[in-house]
Amino acid sequence: MIKNFKWLLLVSLSFAACNDNDEDVAAEVPVTPGSASFAKYVALGDSFAAGYSDGALFKKAQETSYVNILAQQFMPAGGTAVTTPFMVDNIGGFSNGGVQIPQFATRLYFDAKTKSPINVTGISGTPITAHLSGQFSNMGVPGAKSYHLIAPGYGNIAGVFASPATASPYFSRFSSSPTTTVLADALAQSPTFFSLFIGGNDVLGFATTGGDGTDPITPTATFDFAYNTLVTNLTAKGAKGVVANLPYITTLPHFTTVPYNPLTSSVLGLGNVAAGEAAIAALNAQLYGPLKQALTAFNAGDRINLLSATAANPLLISDENLPNLSAQLTAAFTPSLGAAKAAVYGQVFGQARQATKADLVLLSTKAVIAGASGYPAPLDKFGVTFPLLDKHILVPSEIEAVRVATDAYNVTIAAIAEAKGLAFVDTKKAMDQLASAGVRFGNYQMTASYATGGAFSLDGVHPTPRGYAFIANLFINSINAKYGATLRNVDLAQYQTLFPATIQ
Repeated sequence: MIKNFKWLLLVSLSFAACNDNDEDVAAEVPVTPGSASFAKYVALGDSFAAGYSDGALFKKAQETSYVNILAQQFMPAGGTAVTTPFMVDNIGGFSNGGVQIPQFATRLYFDAKTKSPINVTGISGTPITAHLSGQFSNMGVPGAKSYHLIAPGYGNIAGVFASPATASPYFSRFSSSPTTTVLADALAQSPTFFSLFIGGNDVLGFATTGGDGTDPITPTATFDFAYNTLVTNLTAKGAKGVVANLPYITTLPHFTTVPYNPLTSSVLGLGNVAAGEAAIAALNAQLYGPLKQALTAFNAGDRINLLSATAANPLLISDENLPNLSAQLTAAFTPSLGAAKAAVYGQVFGQARQATKADLVLLSTKAVIAGASGYPAPLDKFGVTFPLLDKHILVPSEIEAVRVATDAYNVTIAAIAEAKGLAFVDTKKAMDQLASAGVRFGNYQMTASYATGGAFSLDGVHPTPRGYAFIANLFINSINAKYGATLRNVDLAQYQTLFPATIQ
């Protein structure tokens, strides 16, 4: 009897175990499109859509653009493979007549010896005049602003060589005709679903030129017209889609990496602290001291302070917002320097001040700090004895101009997304998170830190493959929420960060 009882107990426990396992194993949710159709997906955008990374467009980076990742996740839900206007190789940039075009340089990689980014050697196998045939569903065009997507002739190769250029070498590679628009070529594919992430370049060019006036911010009215034209046409025949707002581009590593106060005694002494201290003493006696004294006499003594031998000192910059004291400084220095030299000092330092933490030093400016200014000593070193130029730095008024424009663009994007019933991606919120606490996934942490954060490539603006995968997941989550789709996120850990010198 006891034996039979033991047997019955074993059987009942076995059934209980089976029942528990059945309850624990959740049925896998099938991948479905919800109310969307991914049968024909077309992506419009700029360098982010194209997969630009490390200062160039190259094949391997294009493969991991957020558009290509997104299209791969669409396929189990009825999507088709994305077509991309691939560059020929992984060198990056364009060549012409077998020579690399300087303004389209090769891609960057991190050199362990110099502990800095450098360009890969070689010449791009992608001629700037080459043209591809067929239609391409990834219509990301590096450098494109909102209005470029509706501009006839933006894909005309003749305009690439005009001065100033009126066309894009990237779009001219795959435009259907010299007079077409990006929007027209997208509509010709009869998309059932589209993504639109555009507007970053409408403020980025202004910021990367230090707000010097050579690349102005796109007026809000121009952006509004272009964006509404794009979305109205893309949705006219019932296509669904996803749009994304814009982060403050001034939170990108390109603008947050170089400190405003890098001038320590070690830096000024080229690694020799004693030499740096001696240099600081000489600078204070010969330049900073006299400047401080003269400016104080004109109630502007707060523009310049003496350099410290023990603390990190700020860069010397030019600020066009300051009252110009050139005439006053010229008069003050004439007795000691003579009229000609005093006039130079007045011109150079009339709107000069030391940088503060409210200023943003561009990543590209790092290469010119303490470099030759073109003036004789002691005014021969940029940022140390000669003010950095407008193009080298963003002052608070310029940062505010970027913020105001971005906020206005985002109002437009959110409004039409709501009006047309589109999925909406808040990339501004995501960028704020990357720039503050970062994003944690598995055993990894991804931040906006330059080179080491994992999200951004070595140009400080464009994402790494992992950064693009993060963007793709943001799009996927918004699409799922809006259309009831069940698209799968990608595993960020499966995507690399920086590309190596040699790509297999």
